[in-house]
Amino acid sequence: MASRGARGPPQGAAAQSGRMSVAAYCVFCYRKIGTSGPTTKKCLPWYDIRKVAKVTGSLILGGFVFITYEVLSLNKLLKIDTQALHQEKLKSYIYVRTASLSPSEYQGITYKARQEIHKAVRRILEKEAKIFRRPFSEQFSTFDGEDHECALWLLLKRTQSEDKAIRLQAVQDLASNRHWHDYQYVTVAQTCDQRTAIGLARSKDVDLRFFLPPPPLPKIKTDDPIEDELRLLLVSLPQTGLDPCVQYFTSLALRESSQTLAAQMGGLWCFGGNGLPYCETLSKVPSETVELFCLQALVQHSKISSHCDKIETKGGLQLLQRIYQLRKDSAKIQRNIIRIIGNMALDEHLHSSIVRAGWVSVLAEVMKSPHIIQSSHASRALANLDRDMVKEKYADGVYVLHPQYRSSQPVRADILFVHGLLGAAFKTWRQQDMDRHVDRRASEGEEEYTHCWPKTWLATDCPSLRIISVEYDTHLSDWKAKCPVEAQRESIAFRSSELLDKLKAAGIGDRPLVWVSHSMGGLLVKKMLVDASKNPEMDKIVNNTRGIIFYSVPHHGSQLAEYSINARYLLFPSVEVKELSKDSPALKELNDDFLSFAKDKKFSVLSFAETLPTHIGSMLKLHVVPVESADIGIGDLIPVDVNHLNICKPKKKDAFLYQRTLKFIQDVLAQNCETEVLPSFPACVLCLV
Repeated sequence: MASRGARGPPQGAAAQSGRMSVAAYCVFCYRKIGTSGPTTKKCLPWYDIRKVAKVTGSLILGGFVFITYEVLSLNKLLKIDTQALHQEKLKSYIYVRTASLSPSEYQGITYKARQEIHKAVRRILEKEAKIFRRPFSEQFSTFDGEDHECALWLLLKRTQSEDKAIRLQAVQDLASNRHWHDYQYVTVAQTCDQRTAIGLARSKDVDLRFFLPPPPLPKIKTDDPIEDELRLLLVSLPQTGLDPCVQYFTSLALRESSQTLAAQMGGLWCFGGNGLPYCETLSKVPSETVELFCLQALVQHSKISSHCDKIETKGGLQLLQRIYQLRKDSAKIQRNIIRIIGNMALDEHLHSSIVRAGWVSVLAEVMKSPHIIQSSHASRALANLDRDMVKEKYADGVYVLHPQYRSSQPVRADILFVHGLLGAAFKTWRQQDMDRHVDRRASEGEEEYTHCWPKTWLATDCPSLRIISVEYDTHLSDWKAKCPVEAQRESIAFRSSELLDKLKAAGIGDRPLVWVSHSMGGLLVKKMLVDASKNPEMDKIVNNTRGIIFYSVPHHGSQLAEYSINARYLLFPSVEVKELSKDSPALKELNDDFLSFAKDKKFSVLSFAETLPTHIGSMLKLHVVPVESADIGIGDLIPVDVNHLNICKPKKKDAFLYQRTLKFIQDVLAQNCETEVLPSFPACVLCLV
């Protein structure tokens, strides 16, 4: 028992220590588990979230600041354009005078305050319109716009007004204002209508930035020359039922282009039939010449309205634009192209096609050319396009020398220049050619030489007159080939009928008229007046004729008829020589018919007669129109020491020939004011204002 008692306690202690060890072990395990397991899983996610939040927040804040900055910067950059778009959306119908764009007028506290008040009022009214769902009154739409912006859009709106006077004044204000910015010129070019663009092109000293350049043309194959396209265009036009001369010249152009094509392909069409090297040499040259042949044929076709439609349908306007851009070095080709455009512009339904093809900008640029012939062709084309300002139509060969631009000054009278049959609408009326052998020092300080004194001198002295020069179809003989009906075409009777119709369309006879003629042109003037006196539809031309000037006109024939046929053909290739013989029955009948009614109408007549012979070549010296033949029998006759060619070409502006011509025009029109009560002529001094 004792032994059991002695062994008992140690066993209890061992058991107790075992239980304590197990408890300690459990506590240790719990601590380990508590510190390494569950605690880590609960704390780690929140720590990561805080780190992510810091990074993400920084990125979001930085991105927001960056985007805000970009938006504000973009808004600042687009501020002007958005204002312009806003003005476009809310155009004003208030017609006001153009605001002055001088910066000095738009500075100061008063102006700034007024602008801010206007902006505030507009915003309030706009908010009110939105709240009550009412339309916003357009008369307040420009309160927050800059004045120079408002002026531009208001003028553009006025150019579309139904009131013609408002339209014309708006175009004039647009063209005359020199304070527009580059982007505003572009705005006008892109937004103005066809009528406004044409009006701007006919405005004096207009800025070419108002016009869009011609549209880009599609590329063509390099192996298809331009003359082939012209030939195809000619072939596509009607070839039957035409005037014989149109048919003849078309076939001539097609034949020449075919020969050129054969030469380019190595054909044997040249002299002798076996000269291939010579053909190859020629094939490099005639390209421009053949184009000119084809263009001259197109000129004839463009005189026929139905053919103009065909030219437009077949892409002729774009083809002509391409040739014009490629041949900037050829004034003759460009002149023929503009002549075609001027003929097509006679048909109003083709105007939109002409504008879309980019011809308005081209014509506006040519109008600024220092070359009178080029600018006059462009002026005629634009006048035929300008139906808002011009009621007359100028047919082929009728050119307005003054005024060539739009003008608010009314036209008081017409001066009509008619050249001789070997002359032209411009070169006949040039200043007398200067003698190159004269010492240059003697000409220092002299006025600049003019290639057309009616346009330069007379237009300056008589700005209220309309000055017109007519031209015959002299190109018919330029090709050195005779049309089958050329003789009939070149008779005085045929030309009289043809020109009368053109002059009537140009408004000749609607106002007082003075004729100025040289050589055979004087016979044509007499024939036209005689024919007009017999036609009731042409009565106005006769009744409004106030005076006639004849420069060496062979009223009773010319001594030229006594010389050889070659000499007569050289000087007068387009009129039958027998009509020029001295005391010709035809000339006598024409002169008698003219005098029979000229005396009743009491025309004022001034005749100049040459006293010097004219050199024809190096061998022949001829007094073309003697003094006795230049005497028509009425009016004043003044002999002048010049030859036949220079009788209508004054040496300078203060020369006797020009000053006497100017005085005659002034006196005749002044008498017209004295004898008629014309309220529209308040001053009755037509050439001094």
